[in-house]
Parts: sequence; C-alpha cells; structure tokens
Amino acid sequence: MTKPAQKPARPRTRAVIPSDRQATPSADAPESLRDAVQRLKRESIVAAAVDLFYHQGYGQTTLDQVAQRLNVTKPFIYSYFGSKNEILAEICSRAIKLAHESLNRASSKEGSATDRIKAISRDFMEAVLRHQPHAVIYSREEKELDQADRDAINRLRREFDHRLVALIQEGVTTGEFQVDDVHLTALSIGGIIGWSQVWFRPSGRLTIEEAADGVSRIVLAMVKANPGRRRRTLAAVR
Repeated sequence: MTKPAQKPARPRTRAVIPSDRQATPSADAPESLRDAVQRLKRESIVAAAVDLFYHQGYGQTTLDQVAQRLNVTKPFIYSYFGSKNEILAEICSRAIKLAHESLNRASSKEGSATDRIKAISRDFMEAVLRHQPHAVIYSREEKELDQADRDAINRLRREFDHRLVALIQEGVTTGEFQVDDVHLTALSIGGIIGWSQVWFRPSGRLTIEEAADGVSRIVLAMVKANPGRRRRTLAAVR
C-alpha cells in the first residue's frame, strides 16, 4: 500500500528558541552544552512572557499566548515552569536581584562611602532602566503573586534596604555623611530609583546614562556627602 503523501511542514517564522522538537542536545552531549541550551530555552520563555505581561497585562495573558509567541507547545513551557504564576515570580524576583547585584558590585570596590553610594545609585538606576519592563511588571503585578513568592521577594527587598542602611550608617560614623534618619534616607533612595521605571522614557530628554548620573548626584545631596570630612575625621581619630 502506498503511503499518503505528507503535508509540507509549516514554516516556523516566529520561532525565537529551539522548539520542543528541535535542537535538544543528546544525552552524551557535554554538560556545559546541555546547560546552555536549557538556559537559552528558559530565558526565551521569560523574555516572551515579559513582553506580553508588559504590553497587555498579566491577567490578560495566557500560557497559550506565550507558547504561540515562541511557536512551541504549552507542555514545552511546563517543562521549565510549573505555572504562569511561577513565570511571574521569576520576573519579579529578577527586578529585586538587580538591586542586590548593584550593591555587590559597589561593595567589591575599594573607596569611601561616597564612592560606593555613588556607584550603587548610578548602577542600580541603569539596571532598572535597562530592564524597565521587569520593574514595571513587578510594581504593577506584585499583588498577583502567590503569597510564598511575595514573601520571598519581600525578604530580598528588606535585605537590600538593610544593606543600604549599613552603608549610609558607615558614612555617618566616619563623618562623611550627615543624615538625621538613616533608615528613612535609605528607603527614600530606593524609592527614587525604583520609581524611575514609571517616568523614564527611552525617547525622552535624558539618556539612561544621563538619568543615572543625575540621580546619583541627588543621592549624594541627600546624604550631604563630603569625603573631605571623612579624611579629617579619620585623621583626628589617629
């Protein structure tokens, strides 16, 4: 019996990642290659969800739409994320982790408290604006998170606040900063930078770099930074 002719495959013009039927590394592929492919697929799912959540809202987006955007099946998405809400938690947690990464980079540098808080504010501001959709989704959709995910993200946020408080307190202790309420100042700095995702426009008056430099100067003014006071204070101690 002659086999019926197969229909030609539909062109996969919208695919942006290896699909669930293509480019899957074999079991004997190097571990690094398998890991890289898995990360690529996971990141592409997140990127598609970010675009859809950002433009049409979390509640109006379905996993079918995410799968359609990637030209994959919905079970393919479930092999990386257990639910749409799990994808949202991943996106929101990344918005907070950006702040921690800024602190980590600044903390690894030598220099005065002024140098470090200037670096943190500029770096954090640039990170928020370069990942603006993540920050917008977090502020807009946080209420949609499962309670456990919301609690975990809030712990990360409080940890960032505590670390920023410690840096400002260091500057106060050395005489470099003049701050009446360290905790309130730390919260205000985080709020100014975190809220920039609302007003910043890529096609607006300021570039990302200009906005970050401007906010870093505002932060230095808030803490009344004066590295010269630090030098005099340390000299007096010695």
